[in-house]
Amino acid sequence: MNGYMHPYWDGHHMFEGWPASLIFGWGMMLLWLIVFFAIGVLVYRDAERRGMNGPLWFILVILPMVGFIFLILYLVLREPGRVQAVPAGDTAMDVLRERYARGEIGEEEFRKREKELERRD
Repeated sequence: MNGYMHPYWDGHHMFEGWPASLIFGWGMMLLWLIVFFAIGVLVYRDAERRGMNGPLWFILVILPMVGFIFLILYLVLREPGRVQAVPAGDTAMDVLRERYARGEIGEEEFRKREKELERRD
């Protein structure tokens, strides 16, 4: 014993043993890693929808020690009104009209395929 200090009060022996070291050592580190990775994925998706560089922001957010700073920076810098709508899926008729408008197919081909698509519906 060192003076009046009991060994269990000095902080070194408070959490000894296998379960405690797992929970307070590697377990906590793994938990924080998972949390930062999940936040990174959310930031990546949000950045991609806003037309920003998703992979860059993902990497910056999951960096140890400074990721939290970059997360706050991202939330401040992102443009709130610029979310790009993700198309729900073009119908075959929409794709056909698009190809015709771009000049990929002629009017005759367009009319022929249009009739085929109308018969399917």
